[in-house]
Amino acid sequence: MYTTLLQSLNRVHPRAWDFIQLMRLDKPIGIYLLLWPTLWALWIAAQGLPSWPNLAIFVAGVIFMRAAGCVINDYADRDFDGHVSRTRARPLASGRVSPREALLAFALLCAASFGLVLLTNATTIWLSFGGLVLAACYPFMKRYTFYPQVVLGAAFSWGMPMAFTAETGDLPAEAWLLYIANLLWTVAYDTYYAMTDREDDLKIGVKSTAILFGDADRIIVATLQALALLCLLLAGGRFELGLYFHLGLLAAAGCFAWEFHATRTRDPQACFKAFLHNHWAGLAIFLGIVLDYALR
Repeated sequence: MYTTLLQSLNRVHPRAWDFIQLMRLDKPIGIYLLLWPTLWALWIAAQGLPSWPNLAIFVAGVIFMRAAGCVINDYADRDFDGHVSRTRARPLASGRVSPREALLAFALLCAASFGLVLLTNATTIWLSFGGLVLAACYPFMKRYTFYPQVVLGAAFSWGMPMAFTAETGDLPAEAWLLYIANLLWTVAYDTYYAMTDREDDLKIGVKSTAILFGDADRIIVATLQALALLCLLLAGGRFELGLYFHLGLLAAAGCFAWEFHATRTRDPQACFKAFLHNHWAGLAIFLGIVLDYALR
């Protein structure tokens, strides 16, 4: 159904596919990786019964802001992507979309996201500015620091405190355990992603945690994943989550173990598959939270 919808949009306008690819709507993995943690926070904040308006706002907001992040990322990398085999066909790198059109798309997506935030409350509105700054800064970090994945983690986690304030009007200290857990997890899976392009990045001078970690990359990724699970375990105790939540964490740990084994040769395609596989870990944790509240 999703693919059919995108194809129908392409028939409406001959350039639609260029912008679909620019926003990565044809590759929804990023939506999933941003959506699951946001829903963790929303479900916990609402104790299993989030309001329908907030659920709609945050699902749509995830889609818009992930698309905006992809657009500004490609704008920042427009002079680099043409030199990387995996990205040289992207719309900006190949000239199918102009830099001016990309900036306009970014502005429109941010405006749509802000329009959604205006439907919440003052605290959430103020928090949203932090998310915008992080999303706009991340693509440029790889030029100056080996830690762009940390900035991405901060950006990808920003919807979590916003979910708490939107649902309850408050931001408990325990919510930051969820934030830290997701930041650590994001650094881990985006390191797998960066391992896919490591050789090309070394040639063109782009920095990443994959380059920084070197031969210790897989061990560090596994450690970050373990720390993320520990933070989630601590958060679960604070929020009084039970058996099904812990089963979700166990399933996520199984996903992480599979990824560690699958990347033992550091084959770029295996690393990319490991990155994609993290979607299942996030989904498992979300299902654990949903079932924990639903079956009490």
